[in-house]
Amino acid sequence: MSVKAFKLVSAVEREMLMGDKNYINIECIECCGKNLYIGTNDCFIYHFLLDEKVSTAGKITFAATKQLHKYLGLKKPVSELKAASALMRLLVLCDNTITLVNMINLEPVPTGARIKGAVTFTLNENPVSGDPFCVEVCIISVKRRTIQMFMVFEDRVQIVKEVFTPEQPCAVAVDGYYLCLALTTQYIILNYNTGVSQDLFPYCSDEKRPIVKRIGRQEFLLAGPGGLGMFATVDGISQRAPVHWSENVIGAALCFPYVVALDDEFITVHSMLDQQQKQTLPFKEGHILQDFEGKVIVATNKGVYILVPLPLEKQIQDLLASHRVEEALVLAKGARRNIPKEKFQVMYKRILQQAGFIQFAQLQFLEAKELFR
Repeated sequence: MSVKAFKLVSAVEREMLMGDKNYINIECIECCGKNLYIGTNDCFIYHFLLDEKVSTAGKITFAATKQLHKYLGLKKPVSELKAASALMRLLVLCDNTITLVNMINLEPVPTGARIKGAVTFTLNENPVSGDPFCVEVCIISVKRRTIQMFMVFEDRVQIVKEVFTPEQPCAVAVDGYYLCLALTTQYIILNYNTGVSQDLFPYCSDEKRPIVKRIGRQEFLLAGPGGLGMFATVDGISQRAPVHWSENVIGAALCFPYVVALDDEFITVHSMLDQQQKQTLPFKEGHILQDFEGKVIVATNKGVYILVPLPLEKQIQDLLASHRVEEALVLAKGARRNIPKEKFQVMYKRILQQAGFIQFAQLQFLEAKELFR
């Protein structure tokens, strides 16, 4: 049975981006606060400001205002964008080169600092340097079977480490000194400081696109065999049961307590608390799904949409109204980390009471007694 956990809301419509130019496609997106950046196949970066509006009826809409767009001067697509807000820099990957540009005017830094030879890159969200004016960047190098770690400052870059991998890496996520890597035939965890690696499970990157996503301190989410979304810690163990995805998942994101996945036709929502599928939203031609500071964004080649979560209290009340007491209690317990302690205790007592009355009305007196107690 389904829960209404998210609503899909349009953020940037195709006319705003491309007008009548049909050949323009969205290649990548980045969102930082209200700033939304879009990279396209014709080597442009677009900068929008996103304004969230809530109607008196509680309906959420987004108004995107275009700030500017910038041509990077190459005949190549912009393949990745990452914001480093502390440095006021946007890291732009185009034609195997990462360029640093100003987040506001999109101009390259005057020193011309760049990282060459990158296939793909990611930022370390749990950095080890302790320097607030630097971001740690991990790239999969064009050199075969090579990962490189860089420190990126406002106007310069510095290589820190080069690591060799047993097979060619095709996707990477970083946490502290730990790299979670999708290689050609398997996923591994590699400590780039000590060189110690740990095999996770086999996976064939020739058949499907691997997914490697950091979801919290020392924990990753991976697309496993048989359409499973698998959780793995840096110790190589799983502390949560897997979720059942479709076989052809393109992207995944986390919006606690839900794991959201995108395939060719649908966005699916699974609970991390009981692994059940809670919601399915039809969504054709999607090719990007990412979460940014709790905001989940999906995109087709032509438009950008935001998955707006419904308040957890509303979701719990909907479950109770459908007499799904167990699911409501699991979600209420899971909501503890999102709600201040005093507010949570008041809410939880009320939910236990409501659940008790539902069980009582269904003549489940022992269960009702426990809930009332």
